[in-house]
Amino acid sequence: MSLIQYLSKIQFDFGAIKLLSNELNLLGLKRPLLVTDPGIEACGILEHVLEAAKPHLPIVYSKTTENPNEKSLNECLEIWNKHNCDGLIALGGGSPIDLSKSIALMATHDGKLADYNIKTGGSSRIGRVAPQIAIPTAAGTGAEIGRACVMTLDSGRKCVAVNLNMVAKTVIADPELTLSLPAQLTAATGIDALSHSVEAYLSPSVNPPADAIALDGFVRASQWIKKATQNGNDREARWHMMMASLQGGMVLQKGLGAAHAMATPLGENHHHHGTLIGILLPHAIAFNAPSVSNKIENLQNAAGLKKPMSDWLQKLVHDINLPSRLSDLGETADKIPEIAKRAEEDHLTLTNPRAITAKDYETILKKSL
Repeated sequence: MSLIQYLSKIQFDFGAIKLLSNELNLLGLKRPLLVTDPGIEACGILEHVLEAAKPHLPIVYSKTTENPNEKSLNECLEIWNKHNCDGLIALGGGSPIDLSKSIALMATHDGKLADYNIKTGGSSRIGRVAPQIAIPTAAGTGAEIGRACVMTLDSGRKCVAVNLNMVAKTVIADPELTLSLPAQLTAATGIDALSHSVEAYLSPSVNPPADAIALDGFVRASQWIKKATQNGNDREARWHMMMASLQGGMVLQKGLGAAHAMATPLGENHHHHGTLIGILLPHAIAFNAPSVSNKIENLQNAAGLKKPMSDWLQKLVHDINLPSRLSDLGETADKIPEIAKRAEEDHLTLTNPRAITAKDYETILKKSL
């Protein structure tokens, strides 16, 4: 049985942030908690968004860490209860948006976040959560339209909660908010956006509408990522990369694959997720190629690629000045068996297009080293 479901209302274009106050009214939110991070606060985007929210006065939490954690969740829940909040505004990249989802979940459900981990079957118990407005400031994770949140527990392990009930009610995608994103973050988040379309397209899950979106998203990202990285003020490039990111998020319901399964445990070593994906994805595609050669050929033809996708991706990563080896990030061979074991246990292994074991993951990780 195939589940095909698209839920969010999306306001997309330059200037869309001006609609924030009206969207808060439409959701009936009176006391929203706005979740963001120190970088967004420092660069002036937070002030711009608060102005757009008037006459609403959101309660602000701006301490989100790069990999959001249970400590921040508990701090936000205290704020939520103290101010009797009734909804959320998530402002930033994947970290504030994931933190917002976890708050929306735990403000309306009993127990602890770990109780809703997809690996233990807990995600199936997620019901209606608090309403959210998601405002991305980077073109990459697609978290604003996704159904999952990834959080670091107090134990140091990652918890992934996945349920369509956690998708934001409203998304305000304004490319204007990405113009100040530095080149390296533009590159890393852009690779992440591209990877979602690729791995979702290759996933064995049946969802033809998602496949069509993924194909277009990949072509869009492949054509505009260099321009957005080389000239952050290129408004056309920023528009297309934000759209590619949104498209990548829309197809996440098909599931991802090996590159993301490996990136989850590696991410616990505080590496940027998009940087990891740029290293891992070419090798994951090369491994999967025997099982999905026709689909890979479709992607290559649609984007007009002149060489095999895995080779093209490695060159793209080099051209946008991202690391190309795990050793560049300080990773060593002795850690590979444990990373491979945990990748095999990740739920995304189930939607990889080719059957894959811990031994296969070890081989891919060694090639990526």
